[in-house]
Amino acid sequence: MKKWIKRTVIAVLFLVFVGSTGTIGITMWRYKVDEQLYQSIAQQYTAPAEIPAASGGEQGAGAPQESAPIIVDFDALQGANPDVVGWIYCEGTVIDYPVLQGEDNDYYLHHTMDGKYSAAGSIFADAENGKGFQDVNTILYGHHMKNKSMFATLSDWFEQSYYESHPVMWLLTPEQDYKIILFSGYTTSAKSDTYKYLTGPGEVLDQYLQMAVEQSEFKTDVELAEGERYVLLSTCAYMFDNARSVLHGKLVPVDSVGGKPRK
Repeated sequence: MKKWIKRTVIAVLFLVFVGSTGTIGITMWRYKVDEQLYQSIAQQYTAPAEIPAASGGEQGAGAPQESAPIIVDFDALQGANPDVVGWIYCEGTVIDYPVLQGEDNDYYLHHTMDGKYSAAGSIFADAENGKGFQDVNTILYGHHMKNKSMFATLSDWFEQSYYESHPVMWLLTPEQDYKIILFSGYTTSAKSDTYKYLTGPGEVLDQYLQMAVEQSEFKTDVELAEGERYVLLSTCAYMFDNARSVLHGKLVPVDSVGGKPRK
């Protein structure tokens, strides 16, 4: 009787092990499929930009860069999905994704730009924000994936050295390209004032920016002036319930649209 019980326990443990291994395998396979999808999208719709020579004939890595480092084919992207509103890119990182904006904040949480269900979802702008990044503060969301894709690496910027190596991201849109000059990063609650909707410049915005700078894990001397626009990048964190890792950035217009020089 005891042998029968022992064999039953072993059999159950084996089935649990097989089931767990299978679940992990399926999850990793899905991650790989999503990763390959976004690599394919980047290859299909983007290309490196030719950086023009700066004044004085200087060219290359040391030259001032006044246009985006990649070109995005927004005509083709929006033909595939009109919800595409931009492309976010950070050189030397995994951040190289289309930005979507739907009628709510649920759909692109679990769907890619081609409409397929996905655990990775999409990088997407808050549905409450206006189109074209014209609001004083636009919120961008992305999942914290275990394979470090999407916005999983936002907390890397909390290290001063990492921030100093990657102080700028790029936001390309069909109307205007921007440098995202990062100035704050920290962990907060999903229910905190970090997610306050801001209607325009004024005292409320000034207090909001001051709060962001005071909470930042890294230090910077970025100047925040009246009349500028900002973005908030947000992803899940796991320090406590409903924790979020966030980065704040200032939008600075450059001389390109979709990576191409303005006409």
